[in-house]
Amino acid sequence: MAHPVILAFDTSGPWLGTALLRDGDVCAAHYVDMKKGQAEHLMPLIQQTLREAEVGLPELDAVGVGIGPGNFTGIRISVSAARGMALALGVPAIGVSLLDALAYGAPRPCLATINAPRDMAYVQSFGDSVARPATMIAKADMADWITPGITLIGQDSPELSQALGIPHAPAAFAPASAIAHIAAERLATPQPRPAPLYIKPADAAPSREQGPTIL
Repeated sequence: MAHPVILAFDTSGPWLGTALLRDGDVCAAHYVDMKKGQAEHLMPLIQQTLREAEVGLPELDAVGVGIGPGNFTGIRISVSAARGMALALGVPAIGVSLLDALAYGAPRPCLATINAPRDMAYVQSFGDSVARPATMIAKADMADWITPGITLIGQDSPELSQALGIPHAPAAFAPASAIAHIAAERLATPQPRPAPLYIKPADAAPSREQGPTIL
């Protein structure tokens, strides 16, 4: 599909974002800082975005949605809405990591970072020779992810970049707009149903269900 029409939205952080991609460009988008009330405001903002783009629901080719990592409740709100809309319209729902969205259009190599509880951070590095999958680490251990020429992108990046001695850059797109672009690129390949992305720390503790082996 050369130029799919894609509605994208994201509530994985303290915000509400929507975007409508048509003819390869985002023709309508909104971003609202919002710590609470996302469930009540998501559908009205989607309707407003569709009106501004002059696009009806039957014209959509896919729905893109942010799957986190981030706020558990916010992620579930968007994922549930995307699944329901896709089922009703008979179109694919495509989940996109917020780390992928942050890195979209960014220089390579880059390190995307999102704040996590207890002075932790969700991180993922992008680049042909430095790519590492998403995980959660202590911010104090972020130096272990620094490679020559890498650029930091994401939350608290100015402060972190100064502490680490590396450059930082703003995200090239708002979350929902990046999600829309990435969903368009993935549309030609079968995608799993969107599911919340809950990332555990890299240094996982021993299982509570199964005790350690006694040697």
